[in-house]
Amino acid sequence: SLKFPWGMDFLPDDKILVTEKSGALKIVNLVGSGISAVSGLPEVSECGQGGLMDVTLHPNFNENKRVYLSFSKKTDGICGTEAVSAVLSDNQLTEMKPIFSALPKSSDHRHFGSRFLFTDSKTLFISLGDRGHRPNGQDLLTHPGSLIRVSDLGIPPDDNPFMNNAGALPEIFSYGHRNIQGLAYDKLKNIIWAVEHGPKGGCELNRIEAGKNYGWADITYGKNYVSGTDIGEGTIRQDVEPPVYYWTPSNAPSGLAFYDSKLFPAWYGNLFVSSLTYEQLSRLVIKDGKVEREEALLKDQYGRLRHVAVGPNGSLFVLTDHEKDGKILRILPKD
Repeated sequence: SLKFPWGMDFLPDDKILVTEKSGALKIVNLVGSGISAVSGLPEVSECGQGGLMDVTLHPNFNENKRVYLSFSKKTDGICGTEAVSAVLSDNQLTEMKPIFSALPKSSDHRHFGSRFLFTDSKTLFISLGDRGHRPNGQDLLTHPGSLIRVSDLGIPPDDNPFMNNAGALPEIFSYGHRNIQGLAYDKLKNIIWAVEHGPKGGCELNRIEAGKNYGWADITYGKNYVSGTDIGEGTIRQDVEPPVYYWTPSNAPSGLAFYDSKLFPAWYGNLFVSSLTYEQLSRLVIKDGKVEREEALLKDQYGRLRHVAVGPNGSLFVLTDHEKDGKILRILPKD
């Protein structure tokens, strides 16, 4: 069993690398039943919704053995999202390098993000939440509330949309985000998809494009907690990208996967969203860039679902969100 598993990626030889929110990194053997711990991790601070979050392998992992970790870290009493890379060998991390630090840090313990997405061997996306401070979403001089794009070494690429803008931070790729916790990539169409948490309603699926504003907290379908009153200016504004799809009430979308395997032919080109509050895996059928329909899978069977990913052979893997009995679920064709 796992303790609040949060992120995962697939190692060679039928093994999965899994993060636990409390700060542990585990290697799960799919062939046997063994779970082993990885040593040499960075110092992780459990800051409310933060902790050890995502993990991803470098696209050239077979050659360089580098993995990437995102986590919350407390400095002088305030927390922020950090990212590092390190070499994984014999269940140990070495040669650790800082990749990114989200600034400013905050005493609020909400909305750290944080998912990784490599679109090629040199381009890494890191999602960030607004840290519970709504103005961050529209502030291009703060990292929180945005989607970050850096190289595999942590350097902002020259073609980032705000690279030469004195009124913006060079790492920002898109902004107006409340708390992205799911990123996925359609390689054939070069589309980046993201899901983010709304407050009371207004969780969103977005198609991410360079330099675009996704609205938070000026434009949203979400409502204020308790009072249920409107937030910001409304749901539509000309300079804001509307969501491709949204959920009201909130489904708390915590993971996202694009299905591009032939194992389930009927699912090819679909998106899968893991949900905390709906306690289901949503299959989104995409047609002409829009959601044609949503199908609920695993509904009310395993509790809160934290993450979903497509395995090397095309099977789907899902993490359940439990403190003492977190599971890895594997979805295969019936035959």
